[in-house]
Amino acid sequence: MYKLTHKGDPQMNYTCTEANGQLAFSTSRSNWLMIPSLLDCFNNTTTSIHHNRNGKEVYCIEGTLDLITGDDVCPFCGRKMHINNTKETELTHLKIGGSYSCVRFRQKQFYCPECGFSRMQTIPFKAKNHRITVQLYRYTRDLLSEGTYTLKQVSKLTGLGRNTVKQIDMERLQEKYTIDGVTLIQPEKPARFIGIDEFKLHDNYRYATIIIDMDSGHVLWIQAGKKKQVVYDFINHVGMEWMSTVEAVACDMNSDFYEAFYERCPHISPVFDRFHIIKNFNDKVISEIRRDEQRRLKEEGNEEGYKSLKGSRYILMSKRSTLQRKDEEAKKGKIISKGSSFFGTEDYIRNEGYESRYDELLSQNKLLFTCDLIKEKLDRAYRMTDETKMGDAIAEIVYLCNETGNEHFKWFANLLYKHHDGVAAHAKYWITSGKIEGTNNKIKTIRRMGYGYPDDDYFFLKVFDISRQGYVRNYKSHRICD
Repeated sequence: MYKLTHKGDPQMNYTCTEANGQLAFSTSRSNWLMIPSLLDCFNNTTTSIHHNRNGKEVYCIEGTLDLITGDDVCPFCGRKMHINNTKETELTHLKIGGSYSCVRFRQKQFYCPECGFSRMQTIPFKAKNHRITVQLYRYTRDLLSEGTYTLKQVSKLTGLGRNTVKQIDMERLQEKYTIDGVTLIQPEKPARFIGIDEFKLHDNYRYATIIIDMDSGHVLWIQAGKKKQVVYDFINHVGMEWMSTVEAVACDMNSDFYEAFYERCPHISPVFDRFHIIKNFNDKVISEIRRDEQRRLKEEGNEEGYKSLKGSRYILMSKRSTLQRKDEEAKKGKIISKGSSFFGTEDYIRNEGYESRYDELLSQNKLLFTCDLIKEKLDRAYRMTDETKMGDAIAEIVYLCNETGNEHFKWFANLLYKHHDGVAAHAKYWITSGKIEGTNNKIKTIRRMGYGYPDDDYFFLKVFDISRQGYVRNYKSHRICD
């Protein structure tokens, strides 16, 4: 039977007895608290409660450490070693409720008088490279592997410092996704389609590139930079045998990416999906033409025409089917955009409607009418499943753009002409960059939750990890059912 004292509260009188590897704490009120030891080769003798520098309550579990067979035998000469010295050792342990806990004992130092070799007594429950117990180390890794906790949150749950939690997480990620702590693992399986895109890594226009498996969404490669060398390094990493199974790569208009794939793997077809084409058309053609027309009308003194184009940017960019849906919602009394000119005011919603306003704008300007025609043709082209027919449809759009004589239309025609094969390839492979953009959103979420990651290696491994975690719709219920 051992005595449990509480520093600062002499009225508390606890006793403890050992039963089935547990310590039974009792008070005069006959309340029992069973605390399992969980520590191999450790024998608890006394337990005290004190407060750390931050005023937090700490359970200090003191005891003795059993000697493991072979600890006192010299590994070189086989002689029995002598106890040369002892030192007090303290390891951080699992929290007990809202209180911290630590394990304290004296550790022996052995010395061989024959060959001069010395070593410390083995602590079987100490985590490697950390002054914490194995139990706390495993618990920390379990929290980190959930993917829902930040370093700060895990630090509060475990009582460990943020840097210690980060180091444990780094060790976990390196074990899962690297071979030697540096080199990334090979892809888990062959991929038919891959996607590539860049994202902003730091300020000052520093970027990184990710390559993902379009079927699983797993990140296969991530590297700083957005040049050809990134693609070359990826191909060298996976090997030409693995690349032979890839048929197409979804990418944006970055010429370095698809040129690098063409140089090393000419059998892979680049695919430019609808999102990037429409975005370029909206930003570089519709928006610019609208600005030019507003400027022209203002210079001519046509104040009414100038005002009619004001606040119409998003209406001009929207599909007709979208405008019709907005009209139906407005008729049912739904407020589409309160206090904003995104689709107009409430009076405009009641009296005119989005589609009628759209038709009015097109009737007043020939270039805007051509924009609507190009949008419809692009929409039909991206619904095609025949590569030849889609190629012809794109060629027709190029012709129409050049016929207008407008510099913005000519720019778009030149864009389609240079990327004709990659645009038409969408009809054959029918892949988009949706999963790549989804991964980019995950990257933004990770960075926002962690308040930034200055360590690129650690951040890249976090991206690897998040892309391989499954999505659970009702997380809490899922955990309870388990």
